Amino acid sequence: MARSIAAGRKATLLDMENPADRARLQEPMTALRDLRGLVVIDEAKLQPSLFPVLRVLADRSPLPARFLLLGSAAPELARDVAESLAGRVGIVPMAGFDLGEVGADAQATLWLRGGFSRAFLARGNAASCAWRRDFVQTFLERDLARLGVNVSPQSLRRLWLMAAHHHGQILNSSELGRSLGEAHTTIGRHLELLCGSYVMRLLPPWFENLAKRQVRSPKLYVRDSGLLHTLLGIDSAAALQSHPKLGASWEGLALEQILSVTGDRDAYFWGSQAGAELDLLIMRDGRRFGVECKYADAPALTKSMHIARAELQLDRLWVVHPGDEEYPLQEWAAATGLPRLLDLLRQPRWT
Repeated sequence: MARSIAAGRKATLLDMENPADRARLQEPMTALRDLRGLVVIDEAKLQPSLFPVLRVLADRSPLPARFLLLGSAAPELARDVAESLAGRVGIVPMAGFDLGEVGADAQATLWLRGGFSRAFLARGNAASCAWRRDFVQTFLERDLARLGVNVSPQSLRRLWLMAAHHHGQILNSSELGRSLGEAHTTIGRHLELLCGSYVMRLLPPWFENLAKRQVRSPKLYVRDSGLLHTLLGIDSAAALQSHPKLGASWEGLALEQILSVTGDRDAYFWGSQAGAELDLLIMRDGRRFGVECKYADAPALTKSMHIARAELQLDRLWVVHPGDEEYPLQEWAAATGLPRLLDLLRQPRWT
């Protein structure tokens, strides 16, 4: 994508994994100050000394060059960028393929294989599974270490596997800690690393001054459905259909696809101590919209949905199922397929 942006304009491309480019940037001010146009620096995280220099270069007037920095994300990297380039940088998170890009006909493939390009475009499911297994290993053993994460790959692997089995459930750090022999504070730090690297998500709870006691812990998700299936040992559509986490897997896919359109700044889940729950609560323009994800051919309203609507004063509730049928459930609720809902959410006004 960066190369396509650079095509047809004056641009310099540098890759910090290339020994020649890395040697060239040992003295970053000398190497960068005379460049003009677009300067693309891939894997910029490998040389943190770049960021203070870029701050100086970004303050020049007139500005002879703009810089496009690429690389994996982690809390440490984001903190370095924010501190060094505050007010001078825009951060654009890049996810994998989404349903709008691959098309509604590829929904099943996207669900099974996930959104990583090599996993989705693999020649077959076996090749896709092999790539995802390799990704998990290299991510834990190489990528996180290169980001400065001083945690053993074995510890993170155990936590990631345990998190996959708790996918779609309310986070209980103490329970995870007991299972892994770690303190709940350690579990929290490790989860922060995985969330900061965009492989896990903690969906925050919504709570307010209601009469009923509400859940105040986040829900835990593996963000990419393909990685979730790899961690759970699911290697085919048939295995997915018979797996106990089928419904939770569908919920995670729908959640990520919806948030890829709406953003996650005003997105929450809601639950009461009495058991009522709403998978996703979205705030927009002072209105409240609910989403419930059900793996069923013809989902219907449940008591929990009625309670959520009444307690949260929802303006609209959508029940998302894997089919393509759309039909009303009440004046304030409708069942819909995921592609149809995404099309609606892309509109300026939701109804």
